[in-house]
Amino acid sequence: MKTILIIEDQPDMRRNVATILKMENYAVLVAENGLEGLAIARDEKPDLILCDVMMPELDGYGVLEGVRADPTIAGTPLVFLTAKGEKTDLRAGMNLGADDYLVKPVSASDLLATVSARLERERHRLATGFNPDFTTAAPLERKLGLTPREAEVLLWVAQGKSNPEIATILGAAEGTVKKHLQNIFEKTGVDNRNAASMLAFEILS
Repeated sequence: MKTILIIEDQPDMRRNVATILKMENYAVLVAENGLEGLAIARDEKPDLILCDVMMPELDGYGVLEGVRADPTIAGTPLVFLTAKGEKTDLRAGMNLGADDYLVKPVSASDLLATVSARLERERHRLATGFNPDFTTAAPLERKLGLTPREAEVLLWVAQGKSNPEIATILGAAEGTVKKHLQNIFEKTGVDNRNAASMLAFEILS
């Protein structure tokens, strides 16, 4: 049974997310602020963390930094829970190393799909031995001859992001992201996102 830690200061939101996950047979841990959540993460080593961005005591960015700085939990997938319209917060969180995001209020289908996808990606990472470092796109730029922006796009493609999601994260138009992706395919000699992702995995690992 996989264990999910929910760090959320709003009681109703925390309770609703926990209920959805328990109904799918996940073990659930809860924390009402960032300091408590980080302490639980260090003690319990959950398989995935769902973390609100705006919280008292310690916000989501602080939690993320604390998780990534602790070798015992640094690889734990962390998904931000962000209020609708907080695109600036979203970009900041993803650039700091969050694995994904969900916009509140979260539907049961979106929550379960995201949790399942992130756990499966982590399982695949462990099974294949790939341990990519997604903190910087510089190796992709240097080894593949990409522009800085193309390297950023490939970095997010490798993390399973769609073009609209990448556009939001980078603050760019979706058409611009598509153009960068076409350039990436041409420069790397691949013809699809999966092949490009595998190439990125190899370089970033």
